[in-house]
Amino acid sequence: MNATVRHFLTLLDLSPDELRGLIRRATELKNDHRDGKLQQTLRGKVLAMVFEKSSTRTRVSFEAGMAQLGGHALFLAPRDTQLGRGEPAEDTSRVLSRMVDAIMIRTFEHEKAQRFAEHSRVPVINALTDKYHPCQLLADMQTWTEHRGDIAGGTVAWIGDGNNMCHSYINAARQFDFKLRISCPDAYAPDPDIAASAGDRVVFESDPMQAAKDADLIVTDVWASMGQEEERAERLKDFSAYQINDELMSRAASDALFMHCMPAHRGEEVTASVIDGPQSVVWDEAENRLHAQKALLEFLLI
Repeated sequence: MNATVRHFLTLLDLSPDELRGLIRRATELKNDHRDGKLQQTLRGKVLAMVFEKSSTRTRVSFEAGMAQLGGHALFLAPRDTQLGRGEPAEDTSRVLSRMVDAIMIRTFEHEKAQRFAEHSRVPVINALTDKYHPCQLLADMQTWTEHRGDIAGGTVAWIGDGNNMCHSYINAARQFDFKLRISCPDAYAPDPDIAASAGDRVVFESDPMQAAKDADLIVTDVWASMGQEEERAERLKDFSAYQINDELMSRAASDALFMHCMPAHRGEEVTASVIDGPQSVVWDEAENRLHAQKALLEFLLI
């Protein structure tokens, strides 16, 4: 592996200053795109997109982003590659990184993304693993910044499953210097080592209403993620007290925002009145996947 290659497997791979600079650039790229200003900063660059988990936002945002910057993206599904027939991740990474300029991987085990990075000559981007979803946090932080300014010193309430998004919010609390209150059923708590790494920036609240009290941002995710469908009935029961609804939002700050990485299940983790209401910024959040990732690709490739 080339020791000088930068990867993006978690938010901790960039410094706080680099992350804030990336978000500023993402908003510049967004404004340029809306103004019809052509950007060709990645002309001639090729991104390999390795998908072992399906996606709408991830595929479209990376593929459209490369096209908007003058580059090209290759969609690689398991059925289309030797990786899906048992080729080791290390071998696939070695081969791809001799042919393309960057690799994006969306997979199950975080360790597989790490193995890709260890054996790649080019930057590897984590587009979601079971442990982290850092690209989504870039979009979330861009969205917050565009609506409210710097999040440093603010309070975020994560209510729901202690999953890969929760882990990434813990890292974001470290990197962007905000307080994170986590409220989830005991059996679905985030990794204790990841939580401990954030020190006093993270606190746990058993009562979701208390977690939401005076919070600046309320965030949730689906209760049953991809690969957990067989647990769906049990999870619906276990999380029933953790729904984001009008009553819970009324406990937050009067100008609090609501975010959700989508897809969302109205009537389960969030009510339609919240996600489709005036405090919700989920559509800006979804769009910003495109622009935040364009800024990330520039950062890693130029």
